[in-house]
Amino acid sequence: MKKLMHILFLSCRKATELIDKRLLFRLSFREKLQLTLHKTMCSACRMYEKQGLLIEKGIASQVKEITPRIDVEQVKKNIEKKLEEKE
Repeated sequence: MKKLMHILFLSCRKATELIDKRLLFRLSFREKLQLTLHKTMCSACRMYEKQGLLIEKGIASQVKEITPRIDVEQVKKNIEKKLEEKE
C-alpha cells in the first residue's frame, strides 16, 4: 500500500515541477494522473497553476505587441544588394 501511495501521490515540489513542465511539454499519462490527484487535495498547487497560466498569458500578449514586423523580402533584397556591392 505504501508503494502505491508513493506512485500516486506527489509532493508539492514535484507537482509544481509538473505544472511548469506542462506549459512547455506534454505530460505522460502517469504524470497527468498524479498531478490531477494532487491538485484535488492541494489548494496551494491549484492556485500556483492559475497564477502560472495568468503570467504566461500576460507574457505572451506582451511579446506579440513588442515583436516588430519584419519584411523578409526586403531583408533578402538588402542582403543581395550588399553582396553585389562587395563583388
